[in-house]
Amino acid sequence: MLFKELGHIAFYTDRMDEMIDFYQNVLGAERKVVVKYKTYLNRDDRPAMQAIARKTPEAVFNIYMEVAPGQFVEFFPKAESMVDDGEWNSRAGYNHFALITDDIYATRAELEGRGLAFDTDISRGPSGTYQMWAHDPDGNRFEIMQYTPESFQITGHID
Repeated sequence: MLFKELGHIAFYTDRMDEMIDFYQNVLGAERKVVVKYKTYLNRDDRPAMQAIARKTPEAVFNIYMEVAPGQFVEFFPKAESMVDDGEWNSRAGYNHFALITDDIYATRAELEGRGLAFDTDISRGPSGTYQMWAHDPDGNRFEIMQYTPESFQITGHID
């Protein structure tokens, strides 16, 4: 394979503080990187970013939340001109991301203790993998999975 890992997924949000709180205090991620526009003050190769940096140097450009070693969810502030995403499963494109755990039952209990309300019960999917679903404050759905020895992701499966 060419790749070692999936580095990050990224979202725009107009609820940055709420998203940071959720990913940090509910899911247990660490705020690892905060980049402000002032980073672009001397970047003549990025004139649009540089213009913003001159007006609001302390404004946040992006934030990386580390959910596992080297695995990040990245957030950008939503621009006023952006439209909200549609309902889940209503359009082609992004659908969800998944987080892997070694003990789905213990993970569920811990996250419920932190206030997370799950969208589904724990079930075993057709791939043989345990799964449960939830969403963040912006409605981005995510799956929490536990592989089993029979999981297609482990054994491979082409039907």
